[in-house]
Amino acid sequence: MYPTDRKYSKDHEWITIAGGEGRVGITDYAQKQLGDVVFLELPDVGRKLKAGEVFGGIESVKAVSELFAPMSGEVAAVNSALAGKPETVNKDPHGSWMIVLKLSNPAEEKDLLTDEQYAGIAG
Repeated sequence: MYPTDRKYSKDHEWITIAGGEGRVGITDYAQKQLGDVVFLELPDVGRKLKAGEVFGGIESVKAVSELFAPMSGEVAAVNSALAGKPETVNKDPHGSWMIVLKLSNPAEEKDLLTDEQYAGIAG
C-alpha cells in the first residue's frame, strides 16, 4: 500500500534518501484526511530545519495543516510547480515531492518508520 523505497514519519510525511539528500512529501493517508488540497506554503531554499520542525503548510477545503521535516537538513530545492498546482498532491501523493533536504544528520533515518510500520498506524 505504501511505497517500500522510503521512510515515513508519524506526522505522515515520507522521505526518499539518496546521496545525502532526501525528497519529502506527504502520504496518501495524509492527503485523504485533508481532502482537496487548494494551497501549499513551502520554505525558501537555504532554510535549515531540524527533524520535527514545521517547514510549511498545506490547506484543503476541510483543514489547514502544518508540514513537518522528517529529518534535519538544509532545503536544497523546492517543488515550485507543486505550489502552483497543489491539487497534484491528491492525485499522486507519493510522487509529489515538496522539498529536497541536504541531510545534516543521516543517522536520524533510524527514527523513521518502514512502510509496514507506517501502514500499522495509518491503516
